[in-house]
Amino acid sequence: MQQQAISTKPIRSLEDALERCQMLGMRVSRQRRFILELLWQANEHLSAREIYDRLNQQGKDIGHTSVYQNLEALSSQGIIESIERCDGRLYGNISDSHSHVNCLDTNQILDVHIQLPEQFIQEVEQKTGVKITDYSINFYGYRHPQNQGMGE
Repeated sequence: MQQQAISTKPIRSLEDALERCQMLGMRVSRQRRFILELLWQANEHLSAREIYDRLNQQGKDIGHTSVYQNLEALSSQGIIESIERCDGRLYGNISDSHSHVNCLDTNQILDVHIQLPEQFIQEVEQKTGVKITDYSINFYGYRHPQNQGMGE
């Protein structure tokens, strides 16, 4: 799993994210730090509105526009993850290659780092003629199996 030039190591902590901002020449403003701290504390995927609400509940002075602008800047630089969903965009704290488990009964997205067997990747390459350099898999399931079939 390789990434391009600037990403020297995966961003797996708040410190890694702050370091990457500095490495890219991005100013680490008070608002930007609030957002990054919240994403690492929450350890879940949140909408911009949820981020705004949680920061304001914590007494952090930040406006809607500032939240949206900072989320866009951080996600466009690969510091945080941005996931497009039919009901809007969600942001997460891990930006390196990983897969997701989509929980259909709780509507959560869980991050999971897995490595596929080399033989499986070779089979995909043979069938497609494409050299695989990275991958992300979406799994779907129910946390509470008795809820299967509901909401579909």
